[in-house]
Amino acid sequence: MAVTDNTRGALLMMAAMTAFTCNDACMKALSGDLPLFQALFIRGCGTTLFLLLLTKFMGHLRFDLARRDWALIGLRTVAEAGGAWFFITALFNMPIGNVSAILQSLPLTVTLASALFLREAVGWRRMIAIGIGLMGVLLIIRPGTEGFTQYSVFALLSVVCVTVRDVSARRMPRHIPSLLIALMAAGGVTLFAGVGALFVDWRPVSGQTALELGGAMTFVIAGYVASVGAMRVGEIGFVAPFRYTSLLVALVLGFVIWGDWPKPLTLLGAAIVVATGLFTLYRERRVAALARVKG
Repeated sequence: MAVTDNTRGALLMMAAMTAFTCNDACMKALSGDLPLFQALFIRGCGTTLFLLLLTKFMGHLRFDLARRDWALIGLRTVAEAGGAWFFITALFNMPIGNVSAILQSLPLTVTLASALFLREAVGWRRMIAIGIGLMGVLLIIRPGTEGFTQYSVFALLSVVCVTVRDVSARRMPRHIPSLLIALMAAGGVTLFAGVGALFVDWRPVSGQTALELGGAMTFVIAGYVASVGAMRVGEIGFVAPFRYTSLLVALVLGFVIWGDWPKPLTLLGAAIVVATGLFTLYRERRVAALARVKG
């Protein structure tokens, strides 16, 4: 039986989300051994070098873009760096399942930001879904309770940064190669981490730490490559919902490696966020299909 492009895209998206979450687990495992900036910088050097070689090999390394294109790439790169710092800081200090659950609100925040800043049409159904989904986020972080810390805020700020990253990517014309965008993002994170690493005391890298760093590099590279392939092979509306694979993987890894399991209210909030996110993606796909028919 022939495999459709959408099926390939879905499988690649699942592989990408699994790889990114395994990278998160490797980085979290480093939290007691290396300072955050040192870990980010070492991982970034390997990742950036690989993406540079891959971009060059694919013929996507180009510098003839318009000033507006570079401005959008720059904005996306700054947002990527900020999101990486906030996310990894939260990850070092919170259960991986909780951080991942908060990050699942991205489809909602990107849709909301696109409506507010890009003037994209968002109907009342999706706006209600976004409101309910954001209430689900409040169930996950539960402000005012004992489980709410500054790192919960850091996880939310990572969502803000990644939302800016994704909204700026929506404004980029299609002629900008995806690998070039990924290369600039990886380079920006590495440069940011390198500056931060100048002000921390570096620790020696043991054999186990080296393996964890190698795992993080391998998984994040695999995630980049698979995510680019997923967006280019299948329809975005069909492929995007499979990004929620990351939450399932994070819950399993958190329980198996650290014995963490979210509280019932956190799981309920995550379920609400995922359900409303899926509905938002479904409505977005349906509206786009209707627009094509009318056009």
